[in-house]
Amino acid sequence: MKEEETRQYLIDPKLKAVGWDSSPHSISPEHPIAPGRLVPMGQSARREPALRVDYLLRYAPNQAIAVLEAKRDTMPAGSGLQQAKGYAERLGLKFAYSSNGKQFIEFDYLTGLERKLTNMPSPEELWRRLHGQAVENEVHSQRLLTGYAPVAGKKPRYYQEIAINRAVEAILAGRDRNLLTMATGTGKTFVAFQICWRLWEMRWNRQGEHRRPKILFLADRNFLVDDPKDNMFAPFGDARYKISGGRVVKSRDIYFAIYQAIAERDGQPGLYRKFDSDFFDLIVVDECHRGSARDDSNWREILEYFEPAYQLGMTATPLRQDNRDTYRYFGNPLYTYSLRQGIEDGFLAPYRVRQVMTDVDASGWRPYEGQVDSEGREIPDDVYQTKDFEREVALLARTNAIARHLNDFLKKTNRFDKTIVFCVDQEHADAMRHALARENVDLMKAHRNYVVRITSDEGKTGRGLLGQFKDPEIETPVIVTTSQLLTTGVNVPTCKNVVIVRVINAMTDFKQIIGRGTRVAEDQGKVSFNIIDYTGSAMRRFSDPTFDGEPVEITEEEIDEQGKVIEVRGSEKQDVDSGGEGDDGFKPGGWEEVGADDSEPRKYYVDEGQVEIIAETVYELDADGKRLRTSSFRDYTGKAVRMLFNAPEALQNSWLSVKQRKQIIESLAERGIKLDELRQTLGQPDADPFDLLCHLAFNAPLYTRKQRAERLRRNRQDFFDQYGPDARLILNELLDKYVEHAVPYFAMPDTIKVLPVSEHGNVVEIIRFFDGADKMTEAVERMQALLYDT
Repeated sequence: MKEEETRQYLIDPKLKAVGWDSSPHSISPEHPIAPGRLVPMGQSARREPALRVDYLLRYAPNQAIAVLEAKRDTMPAGSGLQQAKGYAERLGLKFAYSSNGKQFIEFDYLTGLERKLTNMPSPEELWRRLHGQAVENEVHSQRLLTGYAPVAGKKPRYYQEIAINRAVEAILAGRDRNLLTMATGTGKTFVAFQICWRLWEMRWNRQGEHRRPKILFLADRNFLVDDPKDNMFAPFGDARYKISGGRVVKSRDIYFAIYQAIAERDGQPGLYRKFDSDFFDLIVVDECHRGSARDDSNWREILEYFEPAYQLGMTATPLRQDNRDTYRYFGNPLYTYSLRQGIEDGFLAPYRVRQVMTDVDASGWRPYEGQVDSEGREIPDDVYQTKDFEREVALLARTNAIARHLNDFLKKTNRFDKTIVFCVDQEHADAMRHALARENVDLMKAHRNYVVRITSDEGKTGRGLLGQFKDPEIETPVIVTTSQLLTTGVNVPTCKNVVIVRVINAMTDFKQIIGRGTRVAEDQGKVSFNIIDYTGSAMRRFSDPTFDGEPVEITEEEIDEQGKVIEVRGSEKQDVDSGGEGDDGFKPGGWEEVGADDSEPRKYYVDEGQVEIIAETVYELDADGKRLRTSSFRDYTGKAVRMLFNAPEALQNSWLSVKQRKQIIESLAERGIKLDELRQTLGQPDADPFDLLCHLAFNAPLYTRKQRAERLRRNRQDFFDQYGPDARLILNELLDKYVEHAVPYFAMPDTIKVLPVSEHGNVVEIIRFFDGADKMTEAVERMQALLYDT
């Protein structure tokens, strides 16, 4: 039997015979686990095959319990066990099976035993083996089976289901400090909501009373509580309440608050003390890595006051030195879903890194003797480095050069790709906004909010602009400059460019910042994003052995004072002293950022001088997918071509065939090499694509498309003479189109449906010029081959 027949006639009946198809149990055949990794191809991407398990077996709708891999009846029953074990481990399940329909091979993760079975165990047997004596407690068992809240068009992904179930099970088991670590963009708010919903529905509480729990959702920024309260947690209805404005209400069940609104302030006792210390049954701490668990933190005082409550921390960053207090307070994570895993599964977008360096970032900037800034203050003699720019000294020329370079990049890609620019402080964000607006006068005239700053100083206006920026249906703002405000908790699914213009010292901050771009929005054309780094922060983070999500490609550029790219081969990565960590203060009411302390010396402002942006280098992943090595883009492309062909003659022979030519172009695109981008990047817009590839790979002469077309007309006039005047005119117009638009091949009959060829008639009429469709296709393909016949 084929595998499909083995399933239908042998395996399915045995599963049904022991009750797997009887509610609430279920059989999910060909169950999709993950959609498949997105592989960038130029500005688009393709998906690798989806990850599917032959059978996912559920004890209840919210309780997957086992996986089963099927093999045809002539194969050994255990031939799919290793595959099943891999799926079980990914799904966090304790039972894995392989079957040929005659036997079942079981691996039990609880005991570590493997055994042969004639029939599949029943749902009740596996449930008892999984939970032991706990299933004898009917109340506990029923609580575990409490279902998810229905959310239109959204079911928990496999990793979300694991996180939800483990948190609920830990709380029901009496574990009062819990932590979930999930990468930005993987749905932490959805997970938190489902955990709260299930506990609320089952009427769990610390005292075991017959009532719903009192739950506090706590964060450090207003939009981190306002958005969940108004949207994701909407099914709770009137049970919701936000603590703000000094008011306390005790009749609700689901409370939302930011630390600042309830903490001690200006010598006044904290609002949290108006609640009894045992008032809440559960506290969910969102973005808990942001200092809430430090021993010396005022926020820690709130958590300790509500010590009787169960506390669940949610964070996007794995354990590191800079967030060790978080893990010490909440304990080891119940579950971790990393950035790397999210990208591999295809739930998160892959990204490219473009490292850009100015001359002053490369070698430092030093004032000349007696130089004064724009306010007449003498600038202290020192060599200022990247870490000092916009903190101690503000170089207007550097800001302008970066703005020009970023604008040139957007012109090459898409000027309406949503972009976030992370600056040093609010003042720097305003200077960058001004510089970018000046570079985009045409768009600012048509769209007054094309470039905006969104920081705490914008207040309600900033909130409104942020809402528009997040909305994929609203075209502007397109470019947003900020400092600390948008580093966390802001969901912008269509953000395609994350721009770093400030030194990022902590891995936690870096992950939060790049997390602004990791969400996938395929229906909006967002399948990957760019990190454009002007400070060297990204390279330092990628070289950290604990980083868990490498980019698919890194390019390094140097630009001149006009923001233009200058190629520098063999450039070395700059080692920048990251300095101390920046502060993230809070204004009353929780609108997040504060400016510089007025007691500190102001930075020096330098409006004179020039700054050059100086290189394009590609960082490619090693075979193990972890380490990065540097090569120039041209070297990288040449190597990629040589991996496909060992000589220029081999490339030429394949290029002569239109079909094989398309395959070559697709193979290069899978390696991140797109011919249009390659010509522009290397400053060879007129080069023929074949000649450019041969030049890079084998040091062959470089010809332009015009030169190839003229040579064909001059040397092979006999080819054109065999056709009538109308057909010759069509062929020459196609050749002109190749010269002007760099068409790598002509797809028939689509090519003759567009100008200028379409002016000669409809498809049927043009075909008649060649005495038939086959002869026309043959003529066009022959002409394309003759282009490269020498």
